[in-house]
Amino acid sequence: MCGIAGWVSYDTDLTQQQEIADAMTETMACRGPDDRGTWVRRSVALGHRRLAIIDLPGGRQPMSVKTPNGEVAMVYSGEAYNFSELREELTKLGHRWETDSDTEVVLHGYLQWGAEVVDHLNGMYAFAIWDERDQKLVMIRDRMGIKPFYYYPTRDGVLFGSEPKAILANPLARKVVDSDGLRELMGFTKRPGWSLWKGMYEVDPATVVTVTREGINTRTYWKLDAKQHTDDQETTVARVRELMTDIVHRQLVADVPRCVLLSGGLDSSAVTGLAAARLAEQGEQLRTFSVDFFGQEENFQPDEMRDTPDSPYIRDVAKLVGSAHQDVMLNPADLSDPEVRRKVLRARDIPTGLGDMDTSLYLLFKAIRAESTVALSGESADEVFGGYRWFHDEAAVKADTFPWLAFRNSLMDDRESLLEPGLAAKLDLESYVADQYRTAVSQVDLLDGESERESRMRVICNLHLTRFVRQLLDRKDRMSMAVGLEVRVPFCDHRLVEYVYNTPWSLKTYDGREKSLLRHATKHVLPASVRDRVKSPYPSTQDPGYAIALQQQIKEALAQKDNPVFQMVSREWLQQSADTDPATISQAQRVGMDRALDLHHWFDMYSPELELN
Repeated sequence: MCGIAGWVSYDTDLTQQQEIADAMTETMACRGPDDRGTWVRRSVALGHRRLAIIDLPGGRQPMSVKTPNGEVAMVYSGEAYNFSELREELTKLGHRWETDSDTEVVLHGYLQWGAEVVDHLNGMYAFAIWDERDQKLVMIRDRMGIKPFYYYPTRDGVLFGSEPKAILANPLARKVVDSDGLRELMGFTKRPGWSLWKGMYEVDPATVVTVTREGINTRTYWKLDAKQHTDDQETTVARVRELMTDIVHRQLVADVPRCVLLSGGLDSSAVTGLAAARLAEQGEQLRTFSVDFFGQEENFQPDEMRDTPDSPYIRDVAKLVGSAHQDVMLNPADLSDPEVRRKVLRARDIPTGLGDMDTSLYLLFKAIRAESTVALSGESADEVFGGYRWFHDEAAVKADTFPWLAFRNSLMDDRESLLEPGLAAKLDLESYVADQYRTAVSQVDLLDGESERESRMRVICNLHLTRFVRQLLDRKDRMSMAVGLEVRVPFCDHRLVEYVYNTPWSLKTYDGREKSLLRHATKHVLPASVRDRVKSPYPSTQDPGYAIALQQQIKEALAQKDNPVFQMVSREWLQQSADTDPATISQAQRVGMDRALDLHHWFDMYSPELELN
């Protein structure tokens, strides 16, 4: 796992721009603490920061191969889980090897098949290849968008990077945010290609972007097609079990210490059970990690999203599988520390406003990195199998908008009240979200003969797999790579996604519960308590000390009369929240204060220029 950056300019001699290429590359140092490298020619500069996972001495980048008609060079971030099979196939085709790395396999795959190498890959990846033979840059991102990738067209080429910060380190990139960028920031629809920064774009998942002197072209190489599902219930469960077992086994391959993120929910517990069984076969004990808050279990109160604390279920799983388990315990001071908030913002480049759910994830990953370099996660199972509460809430299912926005909860319910009133009117989020929803639904491929209910649930599943999950995958990647930890997501294997996506909703819920297929496919590695547990999302602290700390920080921000954050945030709303009795402060107010503090620090760190129209 790594960080990549680059610059293509057909009219500038980039051999004279080494300093800028180095600066772009160094912004990715957290993603790749083990090594760095640049490859510079007249029209191209490639930069790489490496986190060594496979073939620790041999996988240095940028990696290049000389051909009779010119050199082909690559910078690569990610993992190809089927690289051993690909290596064997390419060897039979005459390719020879200098390393044992998956990077070299992917590069030779490009030499053999061109951009169609993507059709041969199973994994998570974002990579760029400069092909001197045609003077072109080829940028490719994995099918689900697990690894981040951005680009910024210029007058005579393009800038690119794993994260926006790499691009923003180049003087050609302006730090401008316009109204359209803010609409998506507050709208939470995950518009394809959106990056917040004007002129910058995200390489969409499952997309090949080709840059030549003539311009930029994009091609989608994979999407969710509607197909008839013919397997019966028993066969479907068996197939899910077979896929999950194979996926976890593949994703445990590494030359560094591995672990699993364990929350006590069905998803992470299933991965934990399968991973523990595999490592036991190899004579190893699995390590597991969880995040928790001091006093949370003893003082837990059911809320709008969570019925039970995680701790009892975590203990049940760890005991059953015999993992070496560690709880990372946090308190309000840890979670509200402004310096931790700034590190999170630096990692994500955008003010997401998720508060303690971001800071706790960052602190969890930081603690894990002291013990392991690779972690497996249960991320994305809810999108694949239909686990969120709004999948099973009739009002949300029938709503003429994104289900996660229709479901009443403090995180999604009101994203406008804290905004400066004039800005709120200008953004018109209601119209923006409605437009995005119509666009997203129009792109869903439906199956002839499906019932109205099955078609509706197919649409909802599609929206989660093409929109919602991408926000969570980006969060996971940015938080983990900020501390040099590689997090793998078994539930994003495209074979599993394709198969379950085309399974009828009636099969996905055949036992009257959410995620029926996963529950029964992995019941052999789960304790009864987890099999019976209702979905509970990522934890959030219930300690009132957290909200009190936010109020104090809001008061400090309010004392700064000319703070640029008030271009976006209502001073009156913030004052009212800061003055509310801590005993009666609402969850919605807490969420709003977190968003405001993110914006406050973001303005200070990035000095963006706002273009509001």
